[in-house]
Amino acid sequence: MANATVRSGRDGPPGSPLDKPIRPTNRNAGTWFLVLPALIPILILSVGPLLYGIALAFTDAQSGRTRSTQWVGGLNFQDLLHDALFWDSFRIGLLWAVGVTVPQFVLALGLALLLNQNLRMRWPARALAIIPWAMPEVVIGIMWRLVYHPDAGILNETIRDLGLGDGRDWLTGLATALPAVIVVGVWAGMPQTTVALLAGLQNTPHELHEAAALDGAGAWRRFCTVTWPVLRPVALSITALNFIWNFNSFALVYVLTNGAPGGRTRLPMLFAYEEAFRYGQFGYAAAMGCVMVAVISVILAVYLVGRLRGGEDR
Repeated sequence: MANATVRSGRDGPPGSPLDKPIRPTNRNAGTWFLVLPALIPILILSVGPLLYGIALAFTDAQSGRTRSTQWVGGLNFQDLLHDALFWDSFRIGLLWAVGVTVPQFVLALGLALLLNQNLRMRWPARALAIIPWAMPEVVIGIMWRLVYHPDAGILNETIRDLGLGDGRDWLTGLATALPAVIVVGVWAGMPQTTVALLAGLQNTPHELHEAAALDGAGAWRRFCTVTWPVLRPVALSITALNFIWNFNSFALVYVLTNGAPGGRTRLPMLFAYEEAFRYGQFGYAAAMGCVMVAVISVILAVYLVGRLRGGEDR
C-alpha cells in the first residue's frame, strides 16, 4: 500500500483510456457557432456597406454614366477640403448635436429624478414620458410641422390668444429655423435619456440616502455625494451616444425643413444625401460619409480612453 502509485482522480489499469492526460476542451468553435447568427447580419448589413462606401469615396462614381467608374485616389477629399458648403453644414451639425444633447440631458435628468420619487400616479407618468420614443421620426416631424404652421399652428394660435403678437413662420425664418428644429430634437430624444438615467437612479442604494440625510445632508449634497457617483457612468455613456445619434440625424430634419431656409438646417447627413441622390455624385457623397465616420470614430476613441482612465483611477 505504501508503494502504490497514486493517480490524480483516475482509476484503471495503466494504458487504459482513463490513464491518458485530461486535455481542456476547446470551446472556441462552440462559441463562434453561437455568435455567428448575430454576427453575419452585422457583417452583411453594416461592415460590408461601410467598406464599400470607403472604396467608393476613392472613385468618380456618378449616376447615369455610360462609361465605367474610374479610380481617382484622394481627389474627392481634396475637393471636399475646399467645399465651403460642406464645412458650413458640418458646423451646423455640431451646433445641432450640442444644442440637442445638452438640454436633452438636463431635462431628462430632472424628469428622471422626479419619476424616481415615491409619488402618486408615478407609473402612468413613466408610461407617458416614453411616448415620444415610441413614435417614428417621420410622424414626429409631420406633427411638429403642424405645431409650427404659421397660420393654423397651435403655437402661433397660443401666441395670438395671449396677445404676444401675430406669431411667425418658425421653420422658414433664418433666425428661428435651427432653434425650432432643436426644440423638436430635444423633445423626441429626451425619453430614451430619461429611461437610462432612471435605471441608473434605481441602482443607487436607498440606505446611502438615508445615512446622508441622518448626517444632515440636504438634497443637493445628497445628489452630489451619493447619487451622482453612481449615476456618472450611465450619464457619460448616454450623453456620448446621444451626441453621435444627433450628429447623424437625418429623417427628423428632412421632414421638418429639408435643409431650408438657405441651408440653415442642412446637416452633414442631409448634405451627403443631396449630393448622392439629387445630384448623382456617389463618389463625392461617399467621401463626405468617410469624413463623418472619422469624426465619430475620434469622438468614440476619446470617450473610451476617458472611460478606461476613469476605471483605472477607481
